[in-house]
Amino acid sequence: MNYLVYLIFRAFVVLFRFMPFRLLYGLADIIYYIVYYIVGYRKTVVLENLRNSFPEKSKSEINRIAKAFYHHFADMLIESLKAFTMSEAAIIRRYKFNNSDVPDFYYKKGLSVICVAGHYGNWEWAGIASGKQVLHRPIGFYKPLSNVYIDKYIQQTRVRGRSKLASIVKTIETFKTDWGEPAIFYMVADQSPSSARLAYWVNFLNQDTAVLHGPEKYARIYNLPVVFASVNRIKRGYYTVDFKLMEATSDQTKTGELTARFMQLLEDVIKANPEYYLWSHRRWKLKK
Repeated sequence: MNYLVYLIFRAFVVLFRFMPFRLLYGLADIIYYIVYYIVGYRKTVVLENLRNSFPEKSKSEINRIAKAFYHHFADMLIESLKAFTMSEAAIIRRYKFNNSDVPDFYYKKGLSVICVAGHYGNWEWAGIASGKQVLHRPIGFYKPLSNVYIDKYIQQTRVRGRSKLASIVKTIETFKTDWGEPAIFYMVADQSPSSARLAYWVNFLNQDTAVLHGPEKYARIYNLPVVFASVNRIKRGYYTVDFKLMEATSDQTKTGELTARFMQLLEDVIKANPEYYLWSHRRWKLKK
């Protein structure tokens, strides 16, 4: 069964290779209609997350944001599949880093950097797009898929040039071994922890929120600078990224300080344009 799913997946990838974005976004509009109006994919979760995050907003405002989110969700789906067959140059044209001098400053000092971001905008293109826009070697972490065929294909196709895709299961080993060239470790760090015991708690979008503190942990152990990546959606299929230095001397920070700063920066970005956040994620399933 896994191999059959893999073959169907590859068929979609091949189809997307030959379809221009104009047609793909037409397909995304159809996907939006099916997912939102017919299937109602996680609509209860999305609406609950939005209501709890923005208690001051009216029902009509919440519904407007939800519809806009599903539109973007459909776009993200086709953009993620299209990425398998896009060249590095094609992605760079659509995903630009505005101020790479922020992490580049540390590359010139021979230092690696941790870059934290959230599930906001488009996070799938970041690793590929940074290969020729940032001096550091890009290393992205991902959660291996249960389908070993698709997982192997992702590893083969999502790595371009100097970039590397590392399993989150091997995070410790990756930080220990990848020091041949200063690296920028991309960590999408707003996932919900597997248990409350492993969490650091912050107030995020008006709710007690359990947060992973892996980026902070490794930043303090290795005394690495930490930057925040703010993704901005310019229009369909076009994004820019702005880096913000969070901390230059991480080993001097207090426990939880970097995690709290990251979540506050992410909250500010979400509040500006909430429709681009991944509201279908069960972000608040753990209770304090």
